[in-house]
Amino acid sequence: MSMASGGGAGPSRPQRQLSMGPRNLSRAITMRTEGFSGEEEESELVPSSLAPIVPILRAANAIEDDNPRVAYLCRFTAFEKVHKMDPNSSGRGVRQFKTYLLHRLEKDEKETHRKLASTDAREIQRFYEQYCKKYLEGFQDRKPDEMGQYYQTASVLYDVLKTVSPPSGPDTKFDEYAEGVEKKKASFSHYNILPLNITSGPTQPVMEIPEIKAAVELLRWTQNLPMPRPDPTSVPQEIEGPVVNDLLDWLWQTFGFQKGNVENQKEHLILLLANMDMRGIDNVHQGERQIHMIHRNTIDRLMKKVFQNYISWCRYLHLESNIKIPRDESTQQPELLYIGLYLLIWGEASNVRFMPECLCYIFHHMARDLYDIISDRREGFFEPPFQREGSDDAFLQLVIQPIYNVIYNEAVMGKHGTVSHSRWRNYDDLNEYFWSKKCFKQLGWPMNQASDFFTSPTKTNNNIKQRGHSISRRRMSKTNFVEVRTFLHLFRSFDRMWAFFILAFQAMVIIAWSPSGSLSAIFEPTVFRDVMTIFITAAFLNFLQATLEIVLNWKAWRSLVCSQMIRHVLKFVVAIGWLIILPVTYTSSIQNPTGLIKFFSNWIGNFQSQSIYNVAVALYMLPNIFSALFFIFLPIRRKLERSNAHIVRFLLWWTQVYLIRSIYLTS
Repeated sequence: MSMASGGGAGPSRPQRQLSMGPRNLSRAITMRTEGFSGEEEESELVPSSLAPIVPILRAANAIEDDNPRVAYLCRFTAFEKVHKMDPNSSGRGVRQFKTYLLHRLEKDEKETHRKLASTDAREIQRFYEQYCKKYLEGFQDRKPDEMGQYYQTASVLYDVLKTVSPPSGPDTKFDEYAEGVEKKKASFSHYNILPLNITSGPTQPVMEIPEIKAAVELLRWTQNLPMPRPDPTSVPQEIEGPVVNDLLDWLWQTFGFQKGNVENQKEHLILLLANMDMRGIDNVHQGERQIHMIHRNTIDRLMKKVFQNYISWCRYLHLESNIKIPRDESTQQPELLYIGLYLLIWGEASNVRFMPECLCYIFHHMARDLYDIISDRREGFFEPPFQREGSDDAFLQLVIQPIYNVIYNEAVMGKHGTVSHSRWRNYDDLNEYFWSKKCFKQLGWPMNQASDFFTSPTKTNNNIKQRGHSISRRRMSKTNFVEVRTFLHLFRSFDRMWAFFILAFQAMVIIAWSPSGSLSAIFEPTVFRDVMTIFITAAFLNFLQATLEIVLNWKAWRSLVCSQMIRHVLKFVVAIGWLIILPVTYTSSIQNPTGLIKFFSNWIGNFQSQSIYNVAVALYMLPNIFSALFFIFLPIRRKLERSNAHIVRFLLWWTQVYLIRSIYLTS
């Protein structure tokens, strides 16, 4: 199964099997010569790095009462696999487990005896034949979980048989037994809601729903698809060609997803199609029909929901979407392949799932590989994009694991949030790496392990060797924002609220200290001139905000793009300019006091006679007027955002902070 998502301060380690803790380790040491009391105890002793031998040990426990000698041969085969997997015993708990298993083998070798033949090879061959006839033939009416255990044990016995048999190999009749076991074993696998693999026994009522049946048939339409070259290490040699029953099985064989993830997402996709088709307007009375088909608009609506974020990401980066349908394709097969591919990536992403743009980056390249495969109509097998011999988790190991290691190392570097925010990268910092096109140049596909994105956080400079040359690389810095713990964030984050309170308080104090003390005193020329000083205070607050933007973002300065640096510097310079211009022009306007009514009338009638301070205030308020218009009239803002005029682009760039706040307030 895929890696579990963890909570807390850091991500969870990708553990697919049970791990050996101190308690289990002590039990392993004390149980070296005491034997077992049950199947669960033995499986608990297996370290996580030796997970493939768990089925072998479970099979040994299952047949212990029937034939102890064959159980001994199973454990001996498990010991050989352990030695091949970790010959130096470098894994956690491997040396202790080897010691325990070796003591158990020495004990069983002396105490167990052959019952059916004179040699171990003939012993397991005869027992395998008896086991298949006793438990697998004529008992198809048993419970699916019970039959699943029998088929799993038979599959393990055949692997042990091939290991113990002489180099000439077992007889062909055992190969026929094994071929039948592999074909029927999937029919008794566990399921969540839909028993998709169970072909024997009574049909479950959920599988009789017309929408479910239509979705299942739609996924099983694999005609005209080129087949991937089967991996001899993951597909039994007795079965010719890859095991492809539906579209998600084809994606499993093509991109190397985990089988458990494929089964889960297969059920997920079928339920999505069935639920959306049931909610369709035109399908109210179609449940009464015997033949039901998924409507094409159902798949179109599902594609819009699944790929909404991916399409937005492509538009933001000005990329062409890689969701392409071959011209000669008239079925819904390509759409379902793209949806299934995205669900499989998401289901196996673990903590990378919290980086949605990173998932878009992965899907963007894998969708291109998918289109190249389905658009190529050449006969014969094709080579899968991901090749990892001896494993069915190529996508997990080659794509997800490197990114996950970066997340994990950064979380360790943060020490549960006690380290300064500027010294380690969180999910947002890593995800924002995929907000620009530079990720395509630096990371590439397949992902370049030598890029700055994968640099270890413990070292500022990392030397790598490439084609005989030593290349120095530095760790990728944080992006856009670095948290600085200070109470000044109260003003920086809520500057407009504080500005309103301070300016309103200043205006009320001036009016309250006027000779009349009433609100109507603002129409008096002297009082109105004094109230106009609030723009000088506003210029000072704007200067404070521009200063804080530079000071609090200083640790992330290197990661900012050039346009952001220029904007911060210009904001600071302009704030200093207004802090000088407004007080100087105000002192020059004291000699020409004006009232409110006379101010507006003179402004319209004679521009040249206006006080220079009034003109400066009007220019100072111009960006705020534009931001207010963008906030009030949303259609105007959307139209201007699509404009390519230089003056419009400059105004939008200059008022960027206000636009972002307007979007947050209106969304």
